[in-house]
Amino acid sequence: MKILVGCECSGIVRDAFIAKGHDAISCDIKPTERPGPHIQDDIFNVIYRVYFDMMICFPECRFLCGSGLHWNLSRPERKFQTDYAINFAKKLWRAPIEKKALENSVGILSRKENLGKPSQYIQPYQFGEDASKKTCLWLQNLPILIPTIRCPGRWVNGRERWSNQTDSGQNKLPPSDHRSADRARTYQGIANAMASQWSCIK
Repeated sequence: MKILVGCECSGIVRDAFIAKGHDAISCDIKPTERPGPHIQDDIFNVIYRVYFDMMICFPECRFLCGSGLHWNLSRPERKFQTDYAINFAKKLWRAPIEKKALENSVGILSRKENLGKPSQYIQPYQFGEDASKKTCLWLQNLPILIPTIRCPGRWVNGRERWSNQTDSGQNKLPPSDHRSADRARTYQGIANAMASQWSCIK
């Protein structure tokens, strides 16, 4: 299949599909972080110019995730950025590509007026990764992802925690200029599951 992996500069999902023999290419306004087929451009300049069998998109979640929405009340510019991000995701979802998957953090996209309830929620630890990050998937003409192998966490006061979490459940990544990008990268186990399970879809 000819597959577009949108809003991805890491190349992780793109390369997982290439390894399965597909003609996959990533697209982002940023350059690719590793060698491979990549278009550095606005994704909408690509969607309506080239035919794709499948599109998997990872729109930036910084202004969409539930953990940051409280800033919209005190920072007017955040409200504008959130509205822009919502419209961007909705436009991706309307793209004329038969098979689509859109991934994002738990947040405002789940509201009825936006994308509505996700097709499923997944966790990295369901796919062999020592990490917790509840993630939404909206799917069109694609089956839900079936968990592959569960990575157990450590138990702290009756709660399960993984390597990317503190004992209290907070994310361990310290503040930095690249923190958002580091948190946004797709875990390899999830990328492999997408490539394996969606490769045979007709």
